[in-house]
Amino acid sequence: MRWYRWLAVVPAIGMLGGVPFANRVTPYVLGLPFLLFWVTAWVVLTSAIMWLIYALDRARERDVGGGRR
Repeated sequence: MRWYRWLAVVPAIGMLGGVPFANRVTPYVLGLPFLLFWVTAWVVLTSAIMWLIYALDRARERDVGGGRR
């Protein structure tokens, strides 16, 4: 297994593991209670991390010479 695929664990840890620490109403961030902002931020970060994994996977596949399909 390639090392960068372990990045897929980061959103789960951030979303689920961080909720007990972020579970408060104040402060407001961008008009949202902090917990709602935390979850929304992790949804966006999850997309960015998954794109990064995809890009690294495609680059490695290109370097190896096509890989499997």
